[in-house]
Amino acid sequence: MTKPFIDSDISEICERLGNAADDLSGKTVVLTGGRGFLGRYFSEVIMELNKTRLAKPCKMLLLDNLITAGELGKQPFGDDNIEFVKHDVIQPFQIDRDVNYVIHAAGIASPYYYRAYPLEALDVAVQGSRHMLDLAMAKNARYTFFSSSEVYGDPDPRHVPMQESYRGNVSSQGPRACYDESKRLGETLCYIYHNTHGVATNVIRPFNVFGPGMQEVDYRVLPNFAKQIKIGKPLQVYGTGDQTRTFCYITDAMVGFILTVLRGVPGEAYNIGNPTPEISVLDLVKNIDAIMGSKLDYNIIEHPDSYPADEPNRRCPDIRKAELQLEFHPTVDLRDGLKRFFDWTDKTYSTD
Repeated sequence: MTKPFIDSDISEICERLGNAADDLSGKTVVLTGGRGFLGRYFSEVIMELNKTRLAKPCKMLLLDNLITAGELGKQPFGDDNIEFVKHDVIQPFQIDRDVNYVIHAAGIASPYYYRAYPLEALDVAVQGSRHMLDLAMAKNARYTFFSSSEVYGDPDPRHVPMQESYRGNVSSQGPRACYDESKRLGETLCYIYHNTHGVATNVIRPFNVFGPGMQEVDYRVLPNFAKQIKIGKPLQVYGTGDQTRTFCYITDAMVGFILTVLRGVPGEAYNIGNPTPEISVLDLVKNIDAIMGSKLDYNIIEHPDSYPADEPNRRCPDIRKAELQLEFHPTVDLRDGLKRFFDWTDKTYSTD
């Protein structure tokens, strides 16, 4: 089975972390969503750091109920310091060892899947957050919650790019509400535990992260496009194609995520993404054309019933806070990231 990552990407992440990575030496990390897209990258980075940098190995305990892990999530580990436990975080979890970091990355992030599992999507961000915060409090551990750029909803154009202080424009009723509002409530729980119980919490708001390891059944824009290219069919552009996004390649995102886990100011939220370029989905197709060296056919279609239609018109982060406080600086330009991703999908995605 093809690896769900590129070896040089893992090395790049570790190198760019620099001295910050040393904070993980001899530490224990509990990570939920451990077999998902981000969980696999966290695991690979820790394994590489254990081999190449850390004076004492970092131990990881990965939790996942495997509801959306797919085949790529079932690959074995190559490090005795990485342990997997099948567990649904909407149930309490206890561990009889010291823990230094709790990272709550479990979630049902694909609109296709949270449309199919709305209650599960809500519970993992709310009940799961509560249980993981209780664990962090009991162990006096730092806690990081993976929220979403979706907490900003469809933003007022005056607030684009969005700063962390922007309160958002989110509907509490609708097909996306189970995800958007549960992430907002997960952030509220971080605020309460930090201010009431003294837990060192951080919130990460990722912006359209992509890269190798995204499964063809993820049903988000880039896996969808990659699948259509693989089977030789026109790309399917939902809505008008005028909605804009910025895209952040996984190596940049992982550096930002880990810097937040290790060095985030307690109680603070951080946008992690690439602020440029903000492009429409149709412009994204043109960028893919450029790296493919040929013009791709595409169709503009209505949102299918399985995919919620009320998506934000714009999504673009202001990352100055992460730049100043974490020294986070994205370095992978869009076309470079797209080339790495499509080279990987060309070897990985099926022709079925």
